[in-house]
Amino acid sequence: MSIYFEKVNKYIDCDLPMPERKTKYSAGYDFASAEDVVIPSYTHIIEAFKNGVATNNIISLNDMAKITKDLKLKPTLVPTGMKCHMEDGQFLELSVRSSLPLKHWIILANGVGIIDADYYNNPDNEGHIYFQLINLSPFNIKIAKGDIIGQGVIRNYLITDDDKAEGTRIGGFGSTSKDANN
Repeated sequence: MSIYFEKVNKYIDCDLPMPERKTKYSAGYDFASAEDVVIPSYTHIIEAFKNGVATNNIISLNDMAKITKDLKLKPTLVPTGMKCHMEDGQFLELSVRSSLPLKHWIILANGVGIIDADYYNNPDNEGHIYFQLINLSPFNIKIAKGDIIGQGVIRNYLITDDDKAEGTRIGGFGSTSKDANN
């Protein structure tokens, strides 16, 4: 089997720790931030929504996507400088380290990150692994280069007997819903 982490080209000459398990029985590989990144307080997002959107109605996913784009709001993407080569039938599951929500009020925006094997070396971002973070505290919080922000667990998965997926990844984030064959 050929499973390994490596740096993306942008960070090839940077002094970054490679993802590693810290103890013999650890399931996850610790990931560090590749840069200093400020995670803005969630309160600024609430204020932007209040100031930029005049609605008390229920809105659709498309409406919310448009509002998010128009207000230029999104979770903060924290670069790791890493990519992961995996075999078919495997994925990398990302989660924040347990102290981030417990001590710092920082959560993973997508709950659990899934890095598919075909994300590696994609044409958009070379398979660069990012953590999408939201800061629930009332303060902006700085994550320093080298701070451990999360962990990744390499997992196997199964598919159904009638699975017919034939699509090809054509990009990075969110590209599994877009197919070069469509």
